[in-house]
Amino acid sequence: MNSGPTQRQALQKGAQQLQISLQPKQLEQLLAYLALLIKWNRAYNLTAVRDPDEMVSRHLLDSLSVLPHVELGGKRWLDVGSGGGMPGIILAIMLPERAFSLLDSNGKKTRFLTQVKLELKLDNVQVFHQRIEEHRVDVAYDGIISRAFSSLPDFAAWTAHVGNSDTRWLAMKGVEPEDELQQLVDGFAVRECHKLFVPGCQGQRHLLVLNKVNGEH
Repeated sequence: MNSGPTQRQALQKGAQQLQISLQPKQLEQLLAYLALLIKWNRAYNLTAVRDPDEMVSRHLLDSLSVLPHVELGGKRWLDVGSGGGMPGIILAIMLPERAFSLLDSNGKKTRFLTQVKLELKLDNVQVFHQRIEEHRVDVAYDGIISRAFSSLPDFAAWTAHVGNSDTRWLAMKGVEPEDELQQLVDGFAVRECHKLFVPGCQGQRHLLVLNKVNGEH
């Protein structure tokens, strides 16, 4: 099953509403990714969303909505709990000059991500089949992002060892998680909270930007 003309139109219109310019190659790569997601989802259960039209808003446009905040960051990014590749694959397509590490502990999902990397020729993507606690890097990431991966306190605590005081942590959330903010681990602070607009998506979307405040490098 391929992504069809309605998905193409919805993606183009949604990107315009987000004031994001899609290059022809990026549009084709995003649609090719969507087609792979639709195909693999039948067997691998990558996402609970089954309707291809809904996938455009819930996955593609939702991921694109954080693009301006990722563009502000550095060159090396980690998408932790990447699952079906949201937002890591979408961001890698849009920012080919940046490097994206996509990490997930689920082997089926990392096999899918590896297939996407190969078919879309995403040389700026690395896929890791690991738990985040096992992930080690020689140089801290410039940015760490998650979408529905865990609570805010767990996200910060579990990824603290792969970032430093220059790293930006981006947590994609639905409603602003007031209770999670109260439980944030020591050494982290919320620097920004952005209400996101996602075309065609019902419900609230927020992006929380965190960093370390204890001077660790």
